[in-house]
Amino acid sequence: MNLQCGDLGIRNPARFLRQVLLYSLTQSVTVKGAAGEPLPSPFRGLAKHEVDFRRGEFSLIAAGPGTGKSLFAANLAMYGNLPCLYFSADSNAATQLSRATAIITGDDVRVIKRKLVQGDFEDYTPALGKRWWVRFNYEARPSQRDIETDLACYFEVFGCFPHLIVVDNVTNVDAGVVGDAESFTFSLEGLCEYLSEMARETHAHVLGLHHVVGEYSDGLKPIPLSGVKGKIGRVPSLILTIFKEIDGMDGRVLHISPVKNREGFEDSSGETFSSYDFDRASMRLSDALAEF
Repeated sequence: MNLQCGDLGIRNPARFLRQVLLYSLTQSVTVKGAAGEPLPSPFRGLAKHEVDFRRGEFSLIAAGPGTGKSLFAANLAMYGNLPCLYFSADSNAATQLSRATAIITGDDVRVIKRKLVQGDFEDYTPALGKRWWVRFNYEARPSQRDIETDLACYFEVFGCFPHLIVVDNVTNVDAGVVGDAESFTFSLEGLCEYLSEMARETHAHVLGLHHVVGEYSDGLKPIPLSGVKGKIGRVPSLILTIFKEIDGMDGRVLHISPVKNREGFEDSSGETFSSYDFDRASMRLSDALAEF
């Protein structure tokens, strides 16, 4: 029987053939590429809970507004000087630059902001120049086409895809017109599938930042898996939720719960967590000493 691709309704034979290749277990060793390799991470407490940010996988960080999602992502992105593409739809260039500079140098973020405004920023150029393959997109409403274009440009410039792609926040990505709550959830789940496929195709770890339902929006109590807005827990391989503890002296501790983890420990209630001290000056998160 001599069937042609057109007889099967296949418009792109090359893409079809790539998709149907079958690999044995031994062949899978050679085709996996960088998939599964953990990124360098400063979060030892999460490592104790078997949490790794693995290349080729999609994860989600969910928390209330102002709790510390972006700070967590920035600390991960600036650690280890790895190739990174950060879609910062939720924060402008001045905010991200000030935070990143503080994390990298350890200087007070208020001093950094003042120097930035006054045009006296040259002292930080050498330290920031070492992060030459960390790139930001500051569009407030990037589309999927925008994301793909930036990825293609990144590959063209550096000869590789980023090892880490941060999407801050996933709800800022333009996924088309959304009407009611049901269509919002459907659209959001479709976006998660898109980001998961992106992770597989590029061998990057794709980290999406997301919101929680109103009951947990103040960020003052553990957030279970059911607290993630849109109930989109099916697709990500890893979901972390964050709540905060304020000591009354302007100090803050972030508690991070692995509510879903295909590769290790999980507690969907959110009651199991690792804790991190937040230094308001340097914007750094460090493991709480009580854990070690």
